[in-house]
Amino acid sequence: MSFKLLALDLDDTLLNEDFRISEENRYALRRTAKNGVLVTLATGRMFRSAVPFARELEIDLPLITYHGALIRTAGGEKTLYHQPVPLDLAKEVAAIGRDGGYHVNAYINDELFVEEENEFSEYYQRIAKVKVTAVGSLASFLETPPTKLTIINRDGKLDALKNDLIMRFSRELSINISRPHFLEITDKLATKGQALKFLADMHNIPREQVAAVGDSYNDIDMLIYAGTGVAVANARDEVKAVADVITSSNVDHGVAAFIKQYLFEDEGEYCD
Repeated sequence: MSFKLLALDLDDTLLNEDFRISEENRYALRRTAKNGVLVTLATGRMFRSAVPFARELEIDLPLITYHGALIRTAGGEKTLYHQPVPLDLAKEVAAIGRDGGYHVNAYINDELFVEEENEFSEYYQRIAKVKVTAVGSLASFLETPPTKLTIINRDGKLDALKNDLIMRFSRELSINISRPHFLEITDKLATKGQALKFLADMHNIPREQVAAVGDSYNDIDMLIYAGTGVAVANARDEVKAVADVITSSNVDHGVAAFIKQYLFEDEGEYCD
């Protein structure tokens, strides 16, 4: 098996339980890049939250962020694709979240806005390490279409809310659970799979030579698009069902294990 473009989800895929890249994964990815494979990140995170990991891996390929709603060069010099949530729909979703007692994140110009600071905003800050700005009612505050909305809840209500939002907005919006407590809302044209196709086409790489690694529902269309879809062992069952390869878990350096087995399988070790 060989591939020319490798896309990696971050949380619960490339990153371990401490939200870090293991030395094994870092080593494997740098060797992969040295062997001519283009490596990118495909994450639901904000661009500014993904950039430190790209720098750590010495990636200069454009990054897929906000689940595919924003593709920007790793240095931030140029935005190649931006498909925000339509403003009227964003206001409606924000109001539904407020009326239901949910915490809602809104992302505008790579900045994070919330109605009020609370345990959920603090939790998100610990993960993403970004500044949060409290603005009161998001439905009233929004004047610019947000790149993404995230609803955070720990009471087991997200599945029901997801189904309700899908019934209302499935024609216009992409609605997926990423992490167990995060419900992500983007434009219908903003998914990881569509973004990965955009990058592959830009570099004239056929899908047969594209590999993608992920763990959650928002990774499914990316794994389906890729010639080789890879699920880490800790992935959701629905993700494993569409994957061509199941690798080790994120805490067992699953990205490195996949690379070693399938990219350097004839060498017995990573090449220099």
